[in-house]
Amino acid sequence: MLGNQMQGGLGTPGALSHAYLQHPPLRCDIPDIRGLFYDDANKFLIAPTTDRILYWKIAPSIPSGPPNSDPVNEGPVLSVRYSLDHKVIGIHRSRHEIEFRNRETGETCSKKCRADSETILGFFWTDCPTCDVILVKTSGLDLLAYEPQSHAFRLVESKKFIVSWYLYTHESRLILLASGMQCTMFTGYQFSGGGIVKIPKFEMVMSKTEANNKPVLAADDVHIVTVYGRIYCLQLDRVSMSLNLYRFYRDAVVQQCTLPTYSSRIAVSAVDNIIMVHQIDAKVVILYDVNLDSYAPVSAPLPLLVRGLPSNSRQASQTADSQSSAYGGTIYGDGWNFLIPDLICDAENGLLWRIHLDLEAIAASSSDAPSVLEFLQRRKSDPSMVKTICLAIVRTIILERRPVTTVAKAMDVVLDFYSRLMKMGGGLPGVRRTHEQSQQLGGQPVEGSHVISQEASPGTTVSPSANPDRAGGAANRSAQANSGVDHGADRATLNTSSDSDEITNVSGVTSQGTSGYQTSDAINKGQQVVGEDSRPLSSGTSMQHGQHAGSVAISPIEMFQSVFALVEDEMMGDPAYLTAVIMEFLRSASKAGLKAPPNLYVMMATLLARSNRYAEIALFVSNKILEPSKELAMQLMELGQQHHPPTRKLGLDMLRERGLHHDYVAALLQDGYYLAALRYARKYKVITVQPALFLEKAVASNSAQNLATVLSFFCEFTPSFKTTSDFGRYRHILSEMV
Repeated sequence: MLGNQMQGGLGTPGALSHAYLQHPPLRCDIPDIRGLFYDDANKFLIAPTTDRILYWKIAPSIPSGPPNSDPVNEGPVLSVRYSLDHKVIGIHRSRHEIEFRNRETGETCSKKCRADSETILGFFWTDCPTCDVILVKTSGLDLLAYEPQSHAFRLVESKKFIVSWYLYTHESRLILLASGMQCTMFTGYQFSGGGIVKIPKFEMVMSKTEANNKPVLAADDVHIVTVYGRIYCLQLDRVSMSLNLYRFYRDAVVQQCTLPTYSSRIAVSAVDNIIMVHQIDAKVVILYDVNLDSYAPVSAPLPLLVRGLPSNSRQASQTADSQSSAYGGTIYGDGWNFLIPDLICDAENGLLWRIHLDLEAIAASSSDAPSVLEFLQRRKSDPSMVKTICLAIVRTIILERRPVTTVAKAMDVVLDFYSRLMKMGGGLPGVRRTHEQSQQLGGQPVEGSHVISQEASPGTTVSPSANPDRAGGAANRSAQANSGVDHGADRATLNTSSDSDEITNVSGVTSQGTSGYQTSDAINKGQQVVGEDSRPLSSGTSMQHGQHAGSVAISPIEMFQSVFALVEDEMMGDPAYLTAVIMEFLRSASKAGLKAPPNLYVMMATLLARSNRYAEIALFVSNKILEPSKELAMQLMELGQQHHPPTRKLGLDMLRERGLHHDYVAALLQDGYYLAALRYARKYKVITVQPALFLEKAVASNSAQNLATVLSFFCEFTPSFKTTSDFGRYRHILSEMV
């Protein structure tokens, strides 16, 4: 194990969990509310009453204060969504009507459907350049444009097909429309700032229990998640108790893998790019990382606990029911509603929780240090803590004297990650664009790519990212609509990374992730199916990976300060092992194209001298394994002066070769070679050494000729020397010696 201290969860102190809910939650148990709704586009938790809409902004953190409110007309409420600029409220009133209310003026208007032939399933706001609202009906989609001057909605386009139910997340900007007898046929669209992308029609796989029994796929069994900037669809197969993972490409939808769930009652969350599968009956969580070279769980299933409860609320009993009663509800209760990506709404008790990963506990659950480091460096929820844990892991495996090969792999992980960051932008926030993507930006879509939207200007990167302050964009829309041309979206909209180490933000700019990951057979198979020219569908949110990586990546200087400098004293009894570890670090740094800090070479020379390995010091210096520096030269001279004169000469030669003239002259003086120092100072015009140092050495030699030579030199070399007190003093001494 890499550690053994875990925070206690809900229950006895020391209870172990890899995922937890942080107490206190948001309490929204307000009297007279008519349910709780989540607006994922604006991160609002909404609670309507008879004549008002109450809402809490839950991003970036769950608030503790009272809600905001807006007045509305009385009537039934099926769902509520605010516009992206927060100026209009959309209220789903019935199966046939949606009411829109202007927050500034209080004006209202309604969109209705034909009650005899179709039903409104829902709606959502979009940052698409051609429309603002998408109405989802059993007969298809209505694309509406909002006209703020008249507070009216204009029908832009209708897409006709049969819809049984739908699924949409603002994070992905993707809507999936289910149809067919078993609801397994899907049509999809992505409505983003880059335009409208049509997803090829596809069918989800369902296992059969009996020959004539064909189960119907429910909306609760399908989830859209975004991890590492990639859009995945997760489909629960209750019969086989597995989760089918689908990846979206611009010309195909590929079933990438199947994750075992071990239960037919599950829920799904996505936290810090980790897919969480909640087993409702067993009350445990299984963690999956799609960036691993296999689709095995990250760790063993463990309970979902509550952290931060008052100490007097802990229960002595070990049962889950008595533990969960500490906060007044039931863990995985019937009233729990899992909101993608990382929220849980306890409707029965009026509570909203956010799920967190316990990275320290996950790291402590495995003794495979390189794999844990790879896992941690992909996390972005708490960069400071991730860096602290990674440094502690490296220190621990050194102090435990793990095999040098294991330590070398850990060094490779840390330094390769930092090297990739440097190549992407020198450690500053930002990402690197690959040559292939640079050619694709502004290019025409490939024939048959199923893309319908306005074309971006050449050389422009199209970003699906939403602008929350956008006020409707009617002018831009009208200019585009008048062109009468239905072009394909810029390929950058679709251009994300393949299933390698690279991840892509919405601008189509690629940033490399952590090293050490091999693509799985399932991924490779999927890429072969969709073809070489296919590109995965981009998510609607930016990963901001460059900034995250800059705060998580560990530099060679940090490795020295937080690892080697701290373990040196404890490794005094085994300098040979620490020397071997430093050698592996230097190899890894060289492989990654990084420079090791000079003090590390000083430490290595000290360790070698401590083992009387002076011959190796000379060999390493001559072969530049010990990188020349002033610090190393000074250390070599100190080591040589005490125990081995040839080593001191190595330090002197290093000072001269590096042009450190002042230090070289001072070293010659220290060794008593003041005349050689004078000749060197004359040759290289070293005027920084005090004349008194030379004169003192000449006086100590008790040679009037040498003292006269030194005085003559400084009178000639430094004309102002004759005006100093040193000149008069040592001239008097010379006269006495003569």
